[in-house]
Amino acid sequence: MQAIEGNIVDVIKKEIFPGRIHFDGGRIKTIQPLSHSAIEQFILPGLIDSHVHIESSMLVPSEFARIAVTHGTVGTVSDPHEIANVLGVAGVDYMIENAEQVPFHFSFGAPSCVPATNFETAGAVIDSSAIEKLLERKEIRYLSEMMNYPGVLFHDEEVMKKIAVAKKSGKPVDGHAPGLTGEQATQYIAAGITTDHECFTYEEALYKLQHGMKVIIREGSAAKNFEALIPLLDQFPEMIMLCSDDKHPDDLVKGHINQLVVRALAHGCNFWNVLRAATLNPVLHYKLECGMLHENDSADFIVVDDFEQFNVLKTFVRGTLVAKEGKSFIERIEARVVNNFHCTPKSPEDFLLPVSESDSSKNVCVIEALDGQLITKTFLHTVSRLKSRATLVADFENDVLKFTVVNRYADAKPAVAFIKNFGLKNGAIASCVGHDSHNILAIGVNDELICRAVNFIIEAKGGLVAVTEDKHMLLPLPVAGIMTNEYAYAVASYYENIDGMVKKMGSTLRSPFMTLSFMALLVIPQLKLSDKGLFDGSKFEFTSLLC
Repeated sequence: MQAIEGNIVDVIKKEIFPGRIHFDGGRIKTIQPLSHSAIEQFILPGLIDSHVHIESSMLVPSEFARIAVTHGTVGTVSDPHEIANVLGVAGVDYMIENAEQVPFHFSFGAPSCVPATNFETAGAVIDSSAIEKLLERKEIRYLSEMMNYPGVLFHDEEVMKKIAVAKKSGKPVDGHAPGLTGEQATQYIAAGITTDHECFTYEEALYKLQHGMKVIIREGSAAKNFEALIPLLDQFPEMIMLCSDDKHPDDLVKGHINQLVVRALAHGCNFWNVLRAATLNPVLHYKLECGMLHENDSADFIVVDDFEQFNVLKTFVRGTLVAKEGKSFIERIEARVVNNFHCTPKSPEDFLLPVSESDSSKNVCVIEALDGQLITKTFLHTVSRLKSRATLVADFENDVLKFTVVNRYADAKPAVAFIKNFGLKNGAIASCVGHDSHNILAIGVNDELICRAVNFIIEAKGGLVAVTEDKHMLLPLPVAGIMTNEYAYAVASYYENIDGMVKKMGSTLRSPFMTLSFMALLVIPQLKLSDKGLFDGSKFEFTSLLC
């Protein structure tokens, strides 16, 4: 029998009292109140990330857990959508298998949109029959984000079957409907969608909350909606959760949900409402096994010094001390490599964009990336500014760069367009972390450097790369082309270096590689690029480069 003393924070009863917790066999046996109050440390339930793609950390689940516990996270609601789009159900199996080897509460969902749309090439298909089988498994706790909201609104047969089998299983359905309000949002919610983590304005989130949908406030490496949405927490304390969604390794080593707790408290939010959003609400909504500091609960709790700095002194998962003062005690797992990567090297000519003399008076529809957002805008640039002889080229002086998406699963002609706000003055960057299908994405100042960057990714069968005329940095991602099986802190350090190189090349984005990864995310408006062409996410259809 083990014991620990401190000021016990009971989130359910909303009280703090000095006490001693006895735990054994992974569960809390007794909680004994103490008469003295000279204890300085606080014991509270462990924190939960209510929506995250582990793959976006570029770490396998076991390695993600090793870092997350140092920040007081004991569990995640994890959507394996990314690896599923590469490997199908086998990818989901991989995540579960790796996760089960460490003391941490991974709660996985059944990926609802594989492929995410029919307008791009993915590596697999998961239909409603496969979803039904996944939802029968105890490791699968919910139907993950239904990002095909047009399919819900227009009653697509396969989409509605997936929602129906989730309802039949008694497991919740996560949502994904950025910007959707009014009658369409009401219809989406009525279909059985219970949450949304994609709200980016106060008004949108307020509407969804008022109509019964729970809102998960997101603050990740690229998408940052905390400031816009946090005022809603005290208005709807039982309907708000917190998440990172996508967290790159350099950010993960610095902090996790603990950072949002500190910010929410500093914002003036009610103490109990903040802790509820970070602990109790996801436990209740997803029926998680994470303990809430009551007798017979799983012994999952953290020890902190105070509620201003919120320094995590210790983290326990199922009664095991997994982290102390920033050091993780979870043993490293040697993860096996799986992949699905079959395209061959390209030539600079593959990225040419021929243009006729008659098109000289037209405009080019340019993707306008927005720092800290997944949504984009459309920027019009004249053909004459991009025309060189009979082809369209980058105009890096005006920050209009060439952008390509290359099919990684088979040899095909690359899709090419233009993008603004990446700021590169020289060189190119490429990655095959390209939501949702994880094809190769590259941006650069000329075709030769773009081609060179793409070929580095092809040769490595996955990774991130930055190239200039005389230098390159490559971070290989051999696991499904989107994750590494290397040590997290080494990956974070190398990622910081490659990120720094891109910023020296001129990028002013806070997280250029993360922003790049979302430029092929067709389910987020407005203008995006898939391996099949330029896509208007507002109309949900392909569109012309010239207008």
